[in-house]
Amino acid sequence: MGSAAVLVRCVNHPGRDRLAEYKPGQLATAARLGLFVPPTLITNVPEDAHKFAAEHETVVYKPVQGVHLAGEDGRNRTVWVRPVAADELDDSIALCPHLFQACVPKIADIRLAAIRNELFATRIDIDGDHVDWRQDQLLITCSPVPIPHQVRKAVHAYTHAFGLTFGAFDFALDTAGRWWFLECNPNGQWAFVDGPTTRAITSALADTLQKGATP
Repeated sequence: MGSAAVLVRCVNHPGRDRLAEYKPGQLATAARLGLFVPPTLITNVPEDAHKFAAEHETVVYKPVQGVHLAGEDGRNRTVWVRPVAADELDDSIALCPHLFQACVPKIADIRLAAIRNELFATRIDIDGDHVDWRQDQLLITCSPVPIPHQVRKAVHAYTHAFGLTFGAFDFALDTAGRWWFLECNPNGQWAFVDGPTTRAITSALADTLQKGATP
């Protein structure tokens, strides 16, 4: 008997996913394409981290790369985005690269799902003072929001640059209406947003898988 070929249709090629998950590459590409990117420092030099934290009113810490941390009970743990003060930074920074970013004085967050040429943006408001809204999604309210032309143009260029069919973009919205690029997860969640937007994203993804479309 001859062997049977198995064809698997995917949204993003796994190799493209791996390249697109790299935070330094994300930030550099977003800035090059004209998106607002908060001042950012990636370093393992404690003195540089102290200086950066002292220069900016509020600084947050993020992992440079996606990490999987398991607690003593074996369950995965999440590294939340959180503010850090200069006096919290010690010599352990020298052990590996850390990503520090000036905190945007935001009034809301925005999750934008890009599927091929279709874009779906949701404003996320939270009833509380969490910097990272993922900490308690029971406190968030989601509503559709129009996408500025420049953001739309840059997002299309961004997905093309990384060869992505799908991407979940996170932005911070400030009082002046500026959208600040925070990151793009090529495998990001989207089913938590408002009902009409969730259904529209589902339809676009189903259509992409059916037709096997690529960017």
